[in-house]
Amino acid sequence: MPRRNRPKRTAEPTPPGGHGWARAESAADGEWLVRTVSGAATTKTYRCPGCDHEIRPGTPHVVAWPAAEYGSVEDRRHWHQGCWSARGRRGPTSRRW
Repeated sequence: MPRRNRPKRTAEPTPPGGHGWARAESAADGEWLVRTVSGAATTKTYRCPGCDHEIRPGTPHVVAWPAAEYGSVEDRRHWHQGCWSARGRRGPTSRRW
């Protein structure tokens, strides 16, 4: 008996106020789109703008970019979760990010 093709999945609608896989956050420093990245999904080393330390492969972290620049790869920054949460208290390092 021949195999049946599986029906094509339709894309799930974007939740209200959301941007698909990213969530919107509003803070004193502006509107941000934020995505949480699991440790299993990380394969590169990034530099956190909050503490200027490396985010090593396998480390869960947050990717954030300004909401006004939705889709701009150049504006995405990878942050440690704690640094992202504390950015209002200490801000980014003096290093240009």
